[in-house]
Amino acid sequence: MILLITPAARGQECASAIELATTQPTQVASTLQDAAGHLRAKEYSAVIIDQCLVESDPDQSEQVLQHIETAIPVYVNLAVSNSERIVRGLRAALSRRRKEGLTARKAAEQLLRSELCDPLTAILLDCELALRLPNVPPAAEDKFRAIDAMARIMAECLDVDALTKVAP
Repeated sequence: MILLITPAARGQECASAIELATTQPTQVASTLQDAAGHLRAKEYSAVIIDQCLVESDPDQSEQVLQHIETAIPVYVNLAVSNSERIVRGLRAALSRRRKEGLTARKAAEQLLRSELCDPLTAILLDCELALRLPNVPPAAEDKFRAIDAMARIMAECLDVDALTKVAP
């Protein structure tokens, strides 16, 4: 969902063009106070803010920005921009956000893999060493094998090939 904040008379026309171009429902708030209410009630993927509102009430604009959560802010000047230009700017901003999200997700996955690699290796090696001990009770042996199997499943989920090459 997208929120367009503008007092302009053609705000609804612009919102319709945005909806058509993005296939996302678009709501219009004519004041910053209305926008704050919308933002408290729902989550938006983007918030398009008419620059005339930002310039006329910078303090209220700052308060609205505190409520946008994960939405990407897009500043436009409806006095000089047509709907097509606003849609292009919105698409570019949403595309950037998607790319940033993918990059952040990949970095988080890599960090998780690197942080779990050493502990998983230690678990697998400790299980292997414990299973080689003489006179390991059968119940303990079963537990070590179960731990080893779970650690291998975790390594596969994390796509860490080197860990699964440790002999069971």
